[in-house]
Amino acid sequence: MVEIFERKATRFGFGKGLVELGKRDPNVFVLGADTISSVAINNFKEIFPDRFLNVGIAETNLLGMAAGLAIAGFIPFVSTYGVFVTGRPWEQIRTTICYSNLNVKIGGSHSGIMVGPDGATHQALEDIAIMRCIPRMKVIVPCDFIETKKAVIASAYVDGPVYIRYGRENTPIFTKNDSYFEIGKANTLRDGKDVAIMASGTMVYESLSAAEILEKKGIKVKVINIHTIKPIDEKAIINAAKECGAIVTAEEHQIYGGFGSAVAEVLCKNFPVPIEMIGINDRFGESDYGANLMKRYGLNDISIAEAVLKVLKRK
Repeated sequence: MVEIFERKATRFGFGKGLVELGKRDPNVFVLGADTISSVAINNFKEIFPDRFLNVGIAETNLLGMAAGLAIAGFIPFVSTYGVFVTGRPWEQIRTTICYSNLNVKIGGSHSGIMVGPDGATHQALEDIAIMRCIPRMKVIVPCDFIETKKAVIASAYVDGPVYIRYGRENTPIFTKNDSYFEIGKANTLRDGKDVAIMASGTMVYESLSAAEILEKKGIKVKVINIHTIKPIDEKAIINAAKECGAIVTAEEHQIYGGFGSAVAEVLCKNFPVPIEMIGINDRFGESDYGANLMKRYGLNDISIAEAVLKVLKRK
């Protein structure tokens, strides 16, 4: 069984990482958009009030001010709901921040469908696609609380813009403080030769659970945590394709333009193999409890296991 140490929302990992950064580096500055406590940046505000600014519900201003702080030599982090921090100020992100390669770090909280009762308007299911297509933007989707904290700290010292995607609901913590993490480098969490499951964010744990289900059927599954979607670890993807001959991708995001698409782009250019994608299939979310939605939309271990059986028939 996959060892779960506790359950904690990845948004708290983001907030914890910011506090640690604030203690290390006086140039770290945080900006919010009136969702201070819900996106877990309130502790930074309390500890470092002179390096915190609430701009209100004005996301375009949020990113514009962050750009100005970056030009002034700060390392600005912004955070609000993922659907709003990527959708509303997309032009500012593209033209003001990425075109000039400014050192702005963007936190997209409440991502995916597990926001649940907030409904379709607040469920960021397209943010990976619209962020990864922008030149110079790096995209990170950590798998649990600990990895989110590591992603925040590491991103501060990567030149240029970074988007970090994380969620609201409590999810399993299954990595450790000493687990390896490097932006742009995938982590193999389980070895197997029959098929490789590549996952990001909440779907990493579900993929590990799916691998245990399949092992009972005699199927040996490799599970790879690809937390960095851009720049993606092409070497890890190609090697897994050569070793296993079949791939399943899993993400809490639209299958169009998202993580699965990024993996497919690598495979079709370098080593084509059969691939199945688990994700949101061209539909909006809806209001319900997060766990119910994950099951209804096929974002769970059972659906991943079924996709593995399907792709093996094409191997």
